[in-house]
Amino acid sequence: MIDINTLKFDEKGLIPAIVVDNTTKEVLTLAYMNKESLQITLDKKKTCFWSRSRQELWLKGDTSGNYQNVVSIIADCDLDALVVMVDKEGPACHTGSESCFFNMVYGNTEEGFSLHGLYELLLDRKEKMPEKSYTTYLFEKGLDKILKKVGEECTEVIIGAKNNDKKETVYEIADLAYHVMVLMVQMGITVDDIKDELASRHVIDHKVKQEKMV
Repeated sequence: MIDINTLKFDEKGLIPAIVVDNTTKEVLTLAYMNKESLQITLDKKKTCFWSRSRQELWLKGDTSGNYQNVVSIIADCDLDALVVMVDKEGPACHTGSESCFFNMVYGNTEEGFSLHGLYELLLDRKEKMPEKSYTTYLFEKGLDKILKKVGEECTEVIIGAKNNDKKETVYEIADLAYHVMVLMVQMGITVDDIKDELASRHVIDHKVKQEKMV
């Protein structure tokens, strides 16, 4: 452990802090801390930054409820930048996006694929409703159509698996996952909602539903 007094703050008394999701390892945001906000972060175990635009301390989540619970803070080799690993309680971006980084400048989008990324894309489709988009078509038709597609894709997965066709089953599971995520966006269910539900099931082989039905 190093003393925060050994960190190298810039001429304005600030140090950049790269916030990363401790579970997905996704970069969430880049913000700045001064010595006071860093100390608050250490004391509260929640990220606190210095707002350069408002010139004031900013405890992430105080307004939105989207707190970031600190897991660890690591300084780089020059002691002039921080990586803050967090467990977040909601979207990191003020736009409602899970991460502030979603505008592709260069690269293959497939290389950076993630469920969070797909979810953000579907959110964008629902907001902008671009023409000639299949996703737009589903949102326009509404819940009943989306549910029908989820049911159809479930059947296709069963058929592929029953035929012991791995390639076909993978293809159909991908289709099912896409349509389920469209349903999630339609109902306001986030990827983190599902992750948190799974995390709450400490014993995954415990057949809770079946026991409740007896």
